[in-house]
Amino acid sequence: MASRDSDPQAPVPSALKILVAGGFGAGKTTLVGAVSEIAPLSTEEVMTEASYGVDDLSGVEAKSTTTVALDFGRITITDSLVLYLFGTPGQERFWFMWEELSEGALGAIVLADTRRLETCFASVDYFERRGVPFVVAVNCFEGAHLYQSDEVRDALSLDASIPVILTDARQRESSKEVLLTLVNRVAEQMAA
Repeated sequence: MASRDSDPQAPVPSALKILVAGGFGAGKTTLVGAVSEIAPLSTEEVMTEASYGVDDLSGVEAKSTTTVALDFGRITITDSLVLYLFGTPGQERFWFMWEELSEGALGAIVLADTRRLETCFASVDYFERRGVPFVVAVNCFEGAHLYQSDEVRDALSLDASIPVILTDARQRESSKEVLLTLVNRVAEQMAA
């Protein structure tokens, strides 16, 4: 039943789903929070003793929370187009959720942390195998060595067509640039 305030003529916006994946501690929750127009839904929980010896904290020793299910944010592009962002958990023990989260996804952002580049290999492999368009966003952490995009591309053995861009997941404009790069990649693939 429609409320008195609803407009029966207003079109229902099209919803597009984008995943934000990558290794544990790469900045997925931060990126979703930086660009979301709503307070993001986050399943960040304080890490407990149960995670010690299970989750590899090398390189992120100061990390005290972790995503245990997903992060969710929204960006309204126009009255008729909305992007929904789903941040995936990064730990291997939660990878079983990726299949459900990726259902219907338009594309994905793989967030890479060059201090622990190997933690994004699983995400890259996942999207390559399923043919999901993706970009790699290198989150430039303070104090970490700054690698160029081509160096990261070579280290990940990525095809030249996959965009690799440097970003700061804390910064809204930088994170929006990543989203625009992904949308352009998806548009190019759909046009081909």
